[in-house]
Amino acid sequence: MSSLTLAAAEEIIDAAHQRAQAIGKAVSVAVVDAGGFPIAIRRPDGARPLTPDIARAKAYTAAVMQRPGKMLKKWQESQPVFFAQLSQLPGAALPIMATEGSMTIKKDGEIIGGLGIAGGTADEDQRIADEVLASLGYELEFAAWGVTGGPAGPGKDA
Repeated sequence: MSSLTLAAAEEIIDAAHQRAQAIGKAVSVAVVDAGGFPIAIRRPDGARPLTPDIARAKAYTAAVMQRPGKMLKKWQESQPVFFAQLSQLPGAALPIMATEGSMTIKKDGEIIGGLGIAGGTADEDQRIADEVLASLGYELEFAAWGVTGGPAGPGKDA
């Protein structure tokens, strides 16, 4: 079983901040382990005060739901009561945020954590997350839940 190290989390965060700076954004970045527990969270100068909490909730969602937030959006839209109740469960540490900028971290077919980006637009947060994970060799394809067929990846609808 693989785990996500502090060094790997910091590498992800550094790469995300570099990409965000390239597009003129100050984003907070959170990396959690497979159980949703924080490994590293960083808010750069200029990032809005609430962005670290949003990034952590996005990372938590991607890790514990084992799918990127954008893949969960249609499910959330079709069952809003279920998703609202998820955050009320006794073991839920944070709200479930089915949105862009929430990426499951997967290596060698194994889910090892979650990445949350907050501070840009939804599309910017997602693009930063996708580009960073792809550039560092993490997998971006996940099988859709409840449907038959191939995996869903960036740009594919799930």
